Amino acid sequence: MDTDTLAAAQEIDFSMLALFARATLTVKVVMIMLIVMSFWSWAIIVQKHIAFKLARREASIFDRAFWSGEPLDELFDKTGSQPDGASEKIFAAGMMEWRRSHRQDGKLIAGAQSRIDRSMDVAITKEAETLNSRLSFLATVGATAPFIGLFGTVWGIMHAFQQIAISQNTNLATVAPGIAEALLATGIGLVAAIPAVIFYNKLTADSDRIVGGYEAFADEFSTILSRQLDA
Repeated sequence: MDTDTLAAAQEIDFSMLALFARATLTVKVVMIMLIVMSFWSWAIIVQKHIAFKLARREASIFDRAFWSGEPLDELFDKTGSQPDGASEKIFAAGMMEWRRSHRQDGKLIAGAQSRIDRSMDVAITKEAETLNSRLSFLATVGATAPFIGLFGTVWGIMHAFQQIAISQNTNLATVAPGIAEALLATGIGLVAAIPAVIFYNKLTADSDRIVGGYEAFADEFSTILSRQLDA
C-alpha cells in the first residue's frame, strides 16, 4: 500500500456521526428507525420494571391485610368495589359475586362457587393483559432489528460497490468508508435487538410469576369461600 493511500485513509473520519452523515438516504432511514426502536424498547423496559415492582409491592401489602384475620366483609368495605391494586381487584371480583349470590332470604343461589371462580379468573386475565401489554413490541424488535440492520448493510455495500465502479479505484481510501457506513447499520440493529430479547425474556418471566401469585391467591380465596358455602 503506497504512502498516498495510507495518508488518504487516515484523513477519513470514521466516527459514528460522520459515518451516518455520509450514508445514503435509505441507510439513514434504516438507522433512524433502529435508533427509535431502541429508545422505545428502553422506555418500555423501564416502565415495566417500575410497574412490576409496584405490582409486587401492592400484592405483598394486600396479602398481609388479607391474612391479618380481619373479616372479609370488612376488608371488602375498605377496598371498595373498584380498587386500584390488582390483588384488590381480584378480591373485589370474588366478593361482589359472593354477595350477588345471596338471595334476600339469606340463602345462596345455586352455582355460586363456579361463578365466583369465573369472576376472579376474568379479573386475573385482565391484570395479565395489563402486565404483558407492549411486551410484544420487545419481541418484535428482537426478531426484526438484526434483519432491518442487515438490509441497511446490504444496501450500503451495494452503493459502495457502485461508487467503486464509478471511480474505478479499489484502494483503501475508496472502499473503507462505504463498507464502514454499511456495517454501522447492522451494528445499530444488534444494539437494538440484544437488550430487547434479554429483557423480553426477563419481563415475561416476571409477569408469569406475578400472575402465578394472583392465581394462587384466587385459589386460596376460593377455598375459604367454599368452606363457608359448605357450612
